[in-house]
Amino acid sequence: MKTHTFLVRAVLGCCVLIAFNALAAPPDIKLLPDTSKLRPSKLPGYAIAMQKCAICHSADYVNYQPPGMTQTQWTAEMAKMQHTYGAPISDDEVKQVGAYLSAAYGSAKATDASVIAASTPAPAPPAPPTSPGAAAAPPAGGASVNVQALLASNACLSCHGLTQKIVGPGYHDVAEKYKADPQAQSKLEASIRGGSVGKWGSVPMPPFAALKPEEVKALAAFVLKQ
Repeated sequence: MKTHTFLVRAVLGCCVLIAFNALAAPPDIKLLPDTSKLRPSKLPGYAIAMQKCAICHSADYVNYQPPGMTQTQWTAEMAKMQHTYGAPISDDEVKQVGAYLSAAYGSAKATDASVIAASTPAPAPPAPPTSPGAAAAPPAGGASVNVQALLASNACLSCHGLTQKIVGPGYHDVAEKYKADPQAQSKLEASIRGGSVGKWGSVPMPPFAALKPEEVKALAAFVLKQ
């Protein structure tokens, strides 16, 4: 009899617990927005880091690295990001960001000769010679910006699909949102150049301040055509 009473009470207790859990609202978990920022610097690697490192991770990642890292170590870290993780940075940018990080977070100084040397981009190769009297013809259609190259070099399509959302909205959705806005071109240019947050969610879009004005204009025009 005692065993029967115990089983009845146990079953009733389980039923009450299940009913309570069913009525209880699930916890509303909200992630705080990423407010971490890189330490500012006049070195060119700072602008590159602001533009490209934020594509894959927050600035807090830098603080997780051992303190006092040398320029060689920071540059090696950037090379690993480039070769192992596919970060969209060139060899020159690896050196420039490595120099900036070593001065801002490591053991180097912005006035070190090695930092200054790494922060100076390699000169552009000379243009191929043209025949005498021949004028340089503009690219077909008058376009002077290779948008596809820009999308690839800045990993734009890693965060935005043409028609679907990835991290940020699909370009088609952006075009739909702004199709009736006469200021659409200038607004998109401002978002590309200075970054954006809050328009499509809490995930921030990093600024692309290193892009030339004509490149920013071409990218915004491309998005609006999708």
